[in-house]
Amino acid sequence: MRANLNTARYAPAPVPAEAAALPGFLGAELAKVAAAIQLLALGHVDVNYAPPPRPRDGDIRLADGSHWDPGDGAGVYAYYGGTWNRLG
Repeated sequence: MRANLNTARYAPAPVPAEAAALPGFLGAELAKVAAAIQLLALGHVDVNYAPPPRPRDGDIRLADGSHWDPGDGAGVYAYYGGTWNRLG
């Protein structure tokens, strides 16, 4: 199974009921985790359509600018000083 290289989000699949299916399942899950980590290591940021519920200093998000506009339209924002600040 090929991992999705379009998003850094990881969504686990349901665990199979049969023990014989576990090796294949674990291999596929580890490939998905590795793909998400690789994208993050390369600097990929998924588009966000809503702010995180509890932002912390140092959070970085790519706002879509329509559903979620932190103040200056679509773009990359960092959270610090109690507010979202556009980068660039």
